[in-house]
Amino acid sequence: MVTLKEIAAAVGVSSATVSRVLNYDTTLSISTRKRQAIIETAEALNYSTPRSRNRANQQQGLTKVALVHFLAPERELVDPYYVAMRLGIERRCAALKIETVKVYHTDARPAANLLQDASGTIVIGRHDEEETEWLRHHSRQIVFADHVPPDDDIDSVSADLWSAMEKLLAALSQRGYRRIAYIGWGDRRAQAFVHWMTAAGWFDDRLFRSGDNTEEGGYRLTRELLADRRPFDAIVTFNDSMAIGAYRAIHERGLAIPADIGVASFNDISVAQFLNPPLTTVHLPAEEIGEAAIELLLERVGGRDLAKQITLASKLVWRASTRQPVEK
Repeated sequence: MVTLKEIAAAVGVSSATVSRVLNYDTTLSISTRKRQAIIETAEALNYSTPRSRNRANQQQGLTKVALVHFLAPERELVDPYYVAMRLGIERRCAALKIETVKVYHTDARPAANLLQDASGTIVIGRHDEEETEWLRHHSRQIVFADHVPPDDDIDSVSADLWSAMEKLLAALSQRGYRRIAYIGWGDRRAQAFVHWMTAAGWFDDRLFRSGDNTEEGGYRLTRELLADRRPFDAIVTFNDSMAIGAYRAIHERGLAIPADIGVASFNDISVAQFLNPPLTTVHLPAEEIGEAAIELLLERVGGRDLAKQITLASKLVWRASTRQPVEK
């Protein structure tokens, strides 16, 4: 293994200088020519930093990853958000030459050997306490993507849905919306909706509907809201697929978006920008969640003991399905 001392001797500088150059110390005062000579000598001698060597060891320890999905294959295909998350995982694994095995949701639990034969497991989406414990028992290392289990010793990576909903509602209020409906599952974004709207004094439980998070679910729940004749000027949907269904129900009633009802959603799937009108939505970093999950597995295989729970930021993407902010 090549040492810093050998590189220093070849170039005619100190080992400390070599170390600072290879660690990209911008405060080091050294000529461009000398810096280049150090880098080129290190490359010629195939030198790798301790961090690089540790990274290589991690990759050698992670050879196969089992992807356990909370959705069935046909359900995943109609939700581009989860497709993007899986592709983020698979692309990162392909770049690192790590084999992946997909395990989709069925009525029965997967064969335990699928997890036991893998170096690590990434669990996509929400699983209940019993399922989580079973997955942990049969996995060598485990990371949850898009879900944070209550256990303090489990790695996870997700978006901050509570903060995202609060930012969305605050921005909608700046655009003059007050009577805001919600359709979708009762996860963190739904809880944040109830909390924020209640604090603002605007929450109406008749404008809060739970149901299937699909296009058809969005269509059905929006039709129920419109049939109830409880007035609302905006609707927030659990995801963009539900928003597409909401569009259909609103247009069927002869109403205009956003003149009569504004629509905002979550995920920012590719078709959101092509709807009529283009959909205002919260961009959730699906691919980045998948990539970060692989990084956590690599760290675990490398010997990290302390659990990490990573939260990635979201971004509001304003389009024509909501009106402009009210000028003061």
